[in-house]
Amino acid sequence: MALLEAGAGEPALFVHAFPLSAGMWEPQLASPPAGWRFIAPDLRGFGRSSHQSGATRVEHHAADLLGLLDVLAIDRAVVIGLSMGGYVALALMRAAPERVRALVLCDTRADADTDEARANRQRLRDQLREGGPAAVADAMLPRLLGPTTLRDRPEVAAKVRGLIEANRALGIDEAIVTLMTRPDSTPGLARIDVPTLLVAGEEDALTPVALHERMREQIRGSRLVVVAGAGHLSNLERPAEFSAALGELLQALGGQS
Repeated sequence: MALLEAGAGEPALFVHAFPLSAGMWEPQLASPPAGWRFIAPDLRGFGRSSHQSGATRVEHHAADLLGLLDVLAIDRAVVIGLSMGGYVALALMRAAPERVRALVLCDTRADADTDEARANRQRLRDQLREGGPAAVADAMLPRLLGPTTLRDRPEVAAKVRGLIEANRALGIDEAIVTLMTRPDSTPGLARIDVPTLLVAGEEDALTPVALHERMREQIRGSRLVVVAGAGHLSNLERPAEFSAALGELLQALGGQS
């Protein structure tokens, strides 16, 4: 499992979105707060991690991350997941809640795919087979980024396209199956008992703010930050605002685990 790291101190584990890789967290890795160690792995099948993956369930990725924490001798970490990363973070929380110091769920949702969503994902698999990762980038970019970003920040669109196209078709295909088969995490939200921050792009059409409002109502003591002018990839589209919201949580946690 390949990873990017920055800083030193208390650990924070960043889990990337589909169909990207750890490189999406570069704005946050560029300036970790004092006393914090940021760790961003490529999930199995993505980036520089193993491409002969066999990972087709969120539980597989959660187990990989727990194994990574073991290898790094980390007992507990703040877990930050965006989109698919949020699904994996919730799976990790179910599997080993004692390993999660705090939770950050970004541009994600708790419920499982509907029949319509699964049909759309199957169409994406067909596009992948026909045109490779570039076809997936073509299909997803208009939905991953908000209209403000698409209009004003073409360099972000280029970055996202590059991250998608750098992945191999096998990893993307297995991740689509992972998304289609993920369980409904809604019943477990009320059992989350660690500090929890929800972050939603104001212009996120894939996981709208209303979904995050519902999660906030169900996770006791959680807080929601809405990032203006951002779509589904709020950390890339508005990195300063995203990092400020995350920084508030980390400051509140302090340096003691």
